[in-house]
Amino acid sequence: METPISGVTGPDAIESLSTTSPVGDYNLKPLTFVVRAGGWLFRQRSWLPLPLVAALLLIPPPTGAPAIPFWTIGLVMVAAGEGIRLWAVHHIGAISRTRSDRLGPLVATGPVAYVRNPLYLGNILLWAGFAVSARLLWLAPIVVVLLALEYHAIVRWEERLLTQRIGEPYANYVAGVPRWVPSFRARTPADANATFSWRQTLFSVRGTLIAVVLGVLVLWLKARF
Repeated sequence: METPISGVTGPDAIESLSTTSPVGDYNLKPLTFVVRAGGWLFRQRSWLPLPLVAALLLIPPPTGAPAIPFWTIGLVMVAAGEGIRLWAVHHIGAISRTRSDRLGPLVATGPVAYVRNPLYLGNILLWAGFAVSARLLWLAPIVVVLLALEYHAIVRWEERLLTQRIGEPYANYVAGVPRWVPSFRARTPADANATFSWRQTLFSVRGTLIAVVLGVLVLWLKARF
């Protein structure tokens, strides 16, 4: 799945803030290995899911593993992961799917009012669901760990970029909203001022939706044959 510039988010009522000019007087720490790795992973992310796809398609499930229960649970996980992604894009917009370091307007509604990286969390749940649907239960925790490490590095790089370009307002947002574990105490109403219609949202994520449907279909065919 495509991964966005996370953190096109921020505190409420800062529409006038420029998101294209660096904040010259905002101090940044030196680049760390994790930040450097995150920048590299961000640039390489188009092909990074391919080993997971190969594993899901080529590794046979254990003999005698019941198909229907695992298929059902995995499908629910996939649907939940994609649902989180749709909810996030509904508030963030198409900029959330950019393949550059271009930033959009600051948003603090929807899932980004609870957690800073809902799209990445949705991706992790979605891929783990695929592993369960494929009856590769041992693969699901590996998928979670690998993606968590990858996304953590990418997020650290994105956070540096956002801090450099937006500065203290973004730092204030970071201080109030967790990076990974939702707080369930939104700073703003979760559904307030959603900018994008569901029609726009679905059009924006049409490629991912097609990929998810094809993935489910291929795994179903694998289970049958």
